[in-house]
Amino acid sequence: MIDESIFKAYDIRGVYPESLDESVARDIGRAFVHHLGLSGARVIVARDMRLSGEALQKAFIEGVTESGADVLDLGMISTDALYFAVGHLEEPGGAMVTASHNPKEYNGFKLCREEAIALSGESGINQIKELILSGKLPGPSEVRGSVEQGDILREYTEHCLGFIGREGLRPLKIVVDAGNGMAGKMLPPIFERLPFEVVPMYFELDGSFPNHPPNPIVPENMAELQERVVAEGADLGAAFDGDADRCFVVDENGRTISGDLLAALVAKNILEKEPGATILYSAVCSKALPELIEREGGRPVRTRAGHSIIKPQMREHNAAFGAEHSGHFYFRDNYFADSGIIALLTVAELVARQEGPISRLLEPIDPYVRSGEINSEVDDQRAVLEKVENFYLKRGGVETDHLDGLTVDAGDWWFNLRPSNTEPLLRLNVEARDEKTMEQVRDEVLSLVRG
Repeated sequence: MIDESIFKAYDIRGVYPESLDESVARDIGRAFVHHLGLSGARVIVARDMRLSGEALQKAFIEGVTESGADVLDLGMISTDALYFAVGHLEEPGGAMVTASHNPKEYNGFKLCREEAIALSGESGINQIKELILSGKLPGPSEVRGSVEQGDILREYTEHCLGFIGREGLRPLKIVVDAGNGMAGKMLPPIFERLPFEVVPMYFELDGSFPNHPPNPIVPENMAELQERVVAEGADLGAAFDGDADRCFVVDENGRTISGDLLAALVAKNILEKEPGATILYSAVCSKALPELIEREGGRPVRTRAGHSIIKPQMREHNAAFGAEHSGHFYFRDNYFADSGIIALLTVAELVARQEGPISRLLEPIDPYVRSGEINSEVDDQRAVLEKVENFYLKRGGVETDHLDGLTVDAGDWWFNLRPSNTEPLLRLNVEARDEKTMEQVRDEVLSLVRG
């Protein structure tokens, strides 16, 4: 029996080999081909450096070729390079063997169709799950597909460099923590073409993650980078997750820049090059982001979080850029896919075109104080959300919306309280113009949630 819990909202992911082994990977490959009708076509497959990656990739490829599709095997690359390859080579599907930021015991698959359109629970992953569980997967094709080895690194490097102007940039010193993940392979060919000195941390590909887990959204995993930036007198630092599709940046003082404020810097750069561009941002992002977009002459569009939500809306609006506070940054000219590496390049370019430090760029952008995301375990998410909303509606003086969970906005402060898709949690983010107000609102909401 297959562990159904491996089929998530945005990918397929589980512990190897307990819930995800070679047999399951082979079935996923077969179901992927049949769901998208790829027999006779070519599928691009790649993996990150996880210890189980080679075995799972081999099994997935066997399932694909058994079902009559050819495979272009790109070996070890980052997830955003896989998306780029599918779009650039105009292939009808791709698969990345990765568990992104999860611990070393995990592995999984990120799947996409033509134009790097990612499969999600509602559009693809659930159908693949049902094909496997129903036992209705067709048998092997009469004509087995072929496997060809390929290399996309040179084209990917040129593609990433195409997002920035390289003339007139001052030299920068950047500390990069690759976390023994794929950024250690993908970044050097890019940065050797730029006037930036890179101080590498953990660039050796190692799926056992001997130095720290590949999850930079956890503060303790950023501590060594923060210290190193200050010790080196660097202009900034950057940390990547395991498959290098997310990036987190540290300023010259060792302070982590939140995902939404990093997005504001990316947006500023993009709007200088493309005046009037539309930019999407998730509902949890700081008000500083849409305010900057408007000041710079852009058009901000607020949306729910999640790549399966943001990417179609970006296509609908022809948005140049989209951002989530969690460190996912989407670019129209990257086939609407996310890339932490392109985000870092655009921010580095912005800093290198001015004399001051990165913190000076942020000063006029950000007048707010934030709580950071606070999780609370609850038995009934809906009931607690209704309780909190009724409390503030009864008090008055607020506006509410339900775009993504519950947002309550009083003008000089606001908060968003939204349910986790995968756990019995409510996630709270509070923002205000001063520390005292933020703390008062934070504590009041938490008392309602946890009381």
